[in-house]
Amino acid sequence: MAVEFTINGQRASFDGDETMPLLWYLRDHAQLTGTKFGCGIGACGACTVHVDGEATRSCLVPVSAITGRRVTTIEGLAQGESLHAVQRAWIEEDVPQCGYCQAGQIMAAVDLLKRTPNPTVDDVNTITNLCRCGTYPRIRKAILRAAALMKEEQPR
Repeated sequence: MAVEFTINGQRASFDGDETMPLLWYLRDHAQLTGTKFGCGIGACGACTVHVDGEATRSCLVPVSAITGRRVTTIEGLAQGESLHAVQRAWIEEDVPQCGYCQAGQIMAAVDLLKRTPNPTVDDVNTITNLCRCGTYPRIRKAILRAAALMKEEQPR
């Protein structure tokens, strides 16, 4: 039986091996290659996506576990031509060095800001995604900038 779910607002169906990690479905079947393979054991966070709005390491989630759920990848984060505040802050703070982990970093940051709209540096440091280039100071700065941008965007 096919697994039915939503990816980036579009209905999707998969009739293959339901034990396949979501990461490989996204990359190989949906052709959404922004989500990266890093470690395969959920430790690095390069594969972070949102499942029902919550940051999730897609290398650990079998396709069968997303039946009826909503998956958002880095490709679905922007609203049309409008980048998400975290994406804008990432650009403004010139965060990426190699860029490989950045999609997962951004997805984790969006989840954090949804749960903690006024984060402290300690809150930001709870994100466990790894960056091999060590751009953590710029990542922290961008997340705090994004929080400020999001406050400015809220209707008064």
